[in-house]
Amino acid sequence: MNSRSRALAWDPTTAIEALAAADAALWVWTPALDQLQFTGSTRSLGLGPLAPECTAAAFTALAMPQDRALAERILKPQDEGGEIAVRLRMRGGDLGIWRGVWLEDGLRAAGVVALESKFTGSSADALTGLLDRRAFLSRVRDALTAPGDYDLVVADVDRLRRLNEALGHERADMVLSALGSRLAAAFSGDAAPARIGEDEFAIFVRAEEGDACGRVRQALEQPLRVAGFDIYPTVSIGAVRAEGGPDAADAAELLRRAELAVESAKGAGRGGMAAYGRTLESDSLSRLALESDLRNAFVRGEIEPFYQPIVNLETGAVAGFEALARWRHPRRGLVPPDEFLGLADEMGLMNDLGLMMMRQAASQLAEWLKRHPSAGKLFCSVNLSTNELERDGLVEDVRRIRAETGLPVGALKLEVTESDIMRDPERAAEVLKSLREAGASLALDDFGTGFSSLSYLARLPFDTLKIDRYFVLTMGQDEGSAKIVKSVVNLGRDLSLEVVAEGVENADLARLLLAANCHYGQGFGYAPALPAQEAEVYLNESLADGSAPIKARSA
Repeated sequence: MNSRSRALAWDPTTAIEALAAADAALWVWTPALDQLQFTGSTRSLGLGPLAPECTAAAFTALAMPQDRALAERILKPQDEGGEIAVRLRMRGGDLGIWRGVWLEDGLRAAGVVALESKFTGSSADALTGLLDRRAFLSRVRDALTAPGDYDLVVADVDRLRRLNEALGHERADMVLSALGSRLAAAFSGDAAPARIGEDEFAIFVRAEEGDACGRVRQALEQPLRVAGFDIYPTVSIGAVRAEGGPDAADAAELLRRAELAVESAKGAGRGGMAAYGRTLESDSLSRLALESDLRNAFVRGEIEPFYQPIVNLETGAVAGFEALARWRHPRRGLVPPDEFLGLADEMGLMNDLGLMMMRQAASQLAEWLKRHPSAGKLFCSVNLSTNELERDGLVEDVRRIRAETGLPVGALKLEVTESDIMRDPERAAEVLKSLREAGASLALDDFGTGFSSLSYLARLPFDTLKIDRYFVLTMGQDEGSAKIVKSVVNLGRDLSLEVVAEGVENADLARLLLAANCHYGQGFGYAPALPAQEAEVYLNESLADGSAPIKARSA
């Protein structure tokens, strides 16, 4: 061997230095000895605690929880020549590519593991260990080079903001981490599970694997318990079918289409699902136009309160109304609230909407009280939107509105949800006390569906509990719902609180609620939310007849 050949020769020390420089390591697995050996850069791969050798149990234990099934795939014996190709993340390490082959009639396997980021520039989501958005797009691009049909599915976790507010970011992160683990476990190692946004997960799989949307929903919507709270996640799902090969669509474009489908699914309410179609493109443009129109709607006075009657179950008299926002669009007509309230929230308009609703509802109630003295202590409920309880000037606005309208104490009732309270119970207690001192009455809406503690309920200055409509609608057929309704009514009476049952669809439900000693009923069985003029007609007729009419049964 000449001097040049000697200079190019690789000795063991040189090989180890090269592996370290490349953030790579060699591995050899011998099942009969239960021994996995490593040589090279083990620390950056998260393999430091295992080097130079470890058992199979230690190896799987060090893998991220959602990747342990993948770790077991590396160790599962195969016939000689069987290939190993797995993306796996260890605790304390970045995402690694494990490649190898089974040797000697399947008696041992050997290969190399290297950081994926060294080759693709990708990285993992720090919270879940799944691919991040950039890494996911890189994987999708690589996969689409092979012919075949693929499904790209995006799942948006519903009401994550509410979860953050109710549990705090640290506990909400625990929920997201658990959801990431479940998503990874629901698919084979060839799939590409990812967290592509704060509340968005994605998966890219071959279409031949079956119903990807159904598997995503099944994985993510299982209940879980975090820090003593029972969480029931729901997701809105969007999907797009793609064809791989030389004419495959761009990965970023496919992801945009899937996210467009998610927006369409969210428009149908929690837990919706939609597949991408060309019509969604025009819908997206319509959404932009709707945003522009919504900003102008406040200036033009197109948003107004409609009033749904609240009836005393014992006497049948109209006791008050709940003011609900409706948008009279000049071209679209009456826009349903679920089409614009979420949009208003995204655009930061909810505080403006809440103040406007309070002013208009208080002014309308003051007029009715003057014109109909026989109506007694009529009240009007107005919902405080998320974060409005924390708005500076809220108490002063309530005090000023009462002074301008001359409403008696308690006639303006403000409704808040449990999750609004639980974001900061101590601060909420101070604000609620100030609102009571300013002359407002207070209702806790959707009681029993949030995360609150009864200890807080006893300390907060509420005068009304509202039972969620689901329990009321199902109490005739579901024994559990009936028990919940009766328990809430009894709890309310024990705490000297009035109880309003939402979802009273017919006379049978009204009778069941009356038998349970519930105070008030509200729902389509009496009337939907009505424009101010129609609501006054309803009030007049109820006063003339002596009680509010109720449907014998639902339509």
